[in-house]
Amino acid sequence: MHFRTNFFNTLAHCPYGAAMSRAATKTELIDAAEAQFDKLLRMIGSMSADERDMGFCFGEDAKRKEAHWARDRNLRDVLVHLHEWHLMVGRWHHEGTVKGGMPAVPGEGYTWRTLPDLNRKIWEKYQDVPLNDSETMLRESHAMIMKIVAAHTDAELFSRGLYKWTGNNALGAYFVSCTASHYEWAMTKIKLHIKTCKK
Repeated sequence: MHFRTNFFNTLAHCPYGAAMSRAATKTELIDAAEAQFDKLLRMIGSMSADERDMGFCFGEDAKRKEAHWARDRNLRDVLVHLHEWHLMVGRWHHEGTVKGGMPAVPGEGYTWRTLPDLNRKIWEKYQDVPLNDSETMLRESHAMIMKIVAAHTDAELFSRGLYKWTGNNALGAYFVSCTASHYEWAMTKIKLHIKTCKK
């Protein structure tokens, strides 16, 4: 399956992804990831206690048919989703880039076609995690991903087909998708929640 449609767009869960500016250098990747992460944290920090703690308010819109609109019920659900995808991409990198193996992508027993099932499993995994803990976990896994990126050269990140496990895709595309692009997806949901709650 084609990487852009089945990793990038599926991971981000929404059509904005194809139109987003894609990093082409290590510096651009780091700058975009940090800027979007900071923007996400500032958005969360601007929320009232009620907006942070309550279930998501999205209103009625027949166009929102993707599974994630029904899956993620609160802010915690979104934050742990981002966190787990950090861990997954980090694991793929360790198994495929560092050890030279072929990691199970997106997950053992799953394909891109069954990604909603994998994301549902992720949702179930974190249901007992408090919101405050989810924020700490996300900060830590974001830092972990950025440390991995910082250890690579431009060539290692953006040369296509350099690693067996990425096929004809660039390693950096995986990091773009689990950081800046995924943060934009999260902010789209959070922003709608805030807007709807204020009506």
